Amino acid sequence: MSGRVADAPSNNWVYRVLPPALWPYAQLARWDRPIGWQLLMWPCFWSAALASNVAAELGQFSFGRLVFHLILFFIGSVAMRGAGCTYNDIVDHRIDMEVARTRSRPLPSGRVSRFQAKVFMVLQALVGLVVLLQFNLFSIVLGVLSLAIVAIYPFAKRFTDWPQFFLGMAFSWGALMGWAAEFGSLSVAAIVLYIAAIAWTIGYDTIYAHQDKEDDELIGVRSTARLFGESTRGWLIGLYGVTFLLLWVAFMFAGVGLLAYLGLLVAGGMLAYQILVLDIHQADQCLELFKFNTKVGLVIFAGLVLALPFA
Repeated sequence: MSGRVADAPSNNWVYRVLPPALWPYAQLARWDRPIGWQLLMWPCFWSAALASNVAAELGQFSFGRLVFHLILFFIGSVAMRGAGCTYNDIVDHRIDMEVARTRSRPLPSGRVSRFQAKVFMVLQALVGLVVLLQFNLFSIVLGVLSLAIVAIYPFAKRFTDWPQFFLGMAFSWGALMGWAAEFGSLSVAAIVLYIAAIAWTIGYDTIYAHQDKEDDELIGVRSTARLFGESTRGWLIGLYGVTFLLLWVAFMFAGVGLLAYLGLLVAGGMLAYQILVLDIHQADQCLELFKFNTKVGLVIFAGLVLALPFA
């Protein structure tokens, strides 16, 4: 075996920097596929930047505090995405053996044992805990509460056609955390931002799930890709439309400046582009459009940061 996995680039830094003995652990954590931690990170960054705009208007903004929070959210996103993926692979061990795209992963291919995977998961979770403890008490409690959703998600595909909704609740939690880290509380703006991020996540992960829908149907795994089928484009219009509108509402509640709205308009065009070009029968294109969403996240964040001096 090459030591690679079928659904990740073979030229990733993991294979150039790490010794082969560590490759399976990097694959469990998906270090060779950064798109996952990026999509987990963007709602955190949006929330931190949105809260900073409000803090600036109140005369309480600290650039150093914002940078510190962003660094923590970056480290936490990498660690907790890795822990979550490792947990997901442990739960889905047998399912992954039946799916062509996933059977080369470390657990189904036998390159790591379940015990080794569990130890690695705990180590990553401990990194996430150290990060979480840097925040205020309200944020710590809020972060711990997210673990309930994280624990349920891997099983959701077994009991609902909407596992992407559970993924959205877990992946979007950072939309609450950034605001909580700044103010030690929540607000309507943060809650609306959270709901917007959930809709966004359901949309992009539906596109991603179209890669596996044939295998999923054979083994009985449920998803919005299977549920929506040929109506996926119409559902995406609704999901991405809700995302755009709720982000706009969150911006209004927070009172952000013009540049944030301009960034959101550009991001809205990027969401519309995905809907227009999507071919659910082209697995490679589905993967590329899924990855394209990190650029959407970046544009929204950039608009909020650029609006800061004018708050």
